[in-house]
Formats: sequence, C-alpha cells, structure tokens
Amino acid sequence: MPLKVTFELSDADLRHFRKVAKTARSSAKSVSEPETIANTKTLLEDVKQASVPDFIRGRLQNLEKFIRMLEDEDWALTGTNRERIVSALTYFNEPIDLIPDSVPGIGFLDDAIMVQLVVDDLKPDIDAYDDFCEYRKKLDGRRKPKARAAETQASLEARRKQLHGRMRRRRLRRSGRRSGSGSQMKPFSLW
Repeated sequence: MPLKVTFELSDADLRHFRKVAKTARSSAKSVSEPETIANTKTLLEDVKQASVPDFIRGRLQNLEKFIRMLEDEDWALTGTNRERIVSALTYFNEPIDLIPDSVPGIGFLDDAIMVQLVVDDLKPDIDAYDDFCEYRKKLDGRRKPKARAAETQASLEARRKQLHGRMRRRRLRRSGRRSGSGSQMKPFSLW
C-alpha cells in the first residue's frame, strides 16, 4: 500500500539549497558543458543501478529532460536559456552531497529535492520545450524524417522562436509576482 509523505522547506532550507547550488556553480566553472552533461548521465546511471525509492527515481528522471533540452538541435537553446539549464545541472556534478549518494535508500534524497526545486524554477522552460516537442511530433508524424521539407522546417523554427519568447516572458512574470499582502515576494530561484 503506497504512503504519501510531504514536507515543507523553510526559508532557511531554501537559502541553504541556493547556497549549495551557488557553490556548485562556482566550482563547476572549470567544467565544460559536455563534461557537465556526461557527469549528469553518470549520476543517472548510478541511480538506475541503486535501490532508491520511486519518488526519488521519478524526480531524478527530470534530469534526462534537461539533457534532451540541451542536446536537441531543433530546440536550439542558446545564450541565457542554455546557461540556465547547464547551470542547473552543475549541482549534480558536485562530488560532495548533503547526503552521500552511497547511503542506502536515501542517498539521492538531497538530489531529488534539488531536482524538484530546479523543475519548479525552470517550469516556463520545461513547458515551452514540452509544447515544442508536441508540435514537432505533429509535424513529423510518428518518426523524425531524415530531411524535413523546407516549409515544415520553417514552421518548426517559427514555433521554436515563439516558444523561446514565451519562456522568457513567463520567467519575467514569475520573477515579478506579488504576495497577497502587496509586498514584493521573491519566488524561489537558483539564480
């Protein structure tokens, strides 16, 4: 019988995760993007080999989507959009965890928490990518053709540009949210 467990991260907890993410990004500046992706893939392989609870495994699988976003030539992430995704992955390249990955059952818990925070923070990016993949799937049918017709490729590129713009606008809107009291409320952000 499944059991649902929930917990709340305090402001101090969130500050701690931001600090850890910032430290990871600083130490990862010497690591190239391909290395960051390769290290994240290694982490995902470690998770597949380990006996971890499904809720941890499910959270960590989001890292696969981040990697696809970076490697997808049609999505063509550049500039700040690309840097945000790569930056998000740097935490998972850090050899020192809050909870060592080798601890049976919960070793990847801190990673799962960070993934959830990153997913929440990158929601506009993820939603735009999901929309793009659906659009591409409709254009291409079941399989990607070896070569797309120029008209189809142009349509796909126009949709990508539209979604990249939407992604930036939503991110700006999210950063400007206000709480019910009228005071400025800063949403959790790793950046």
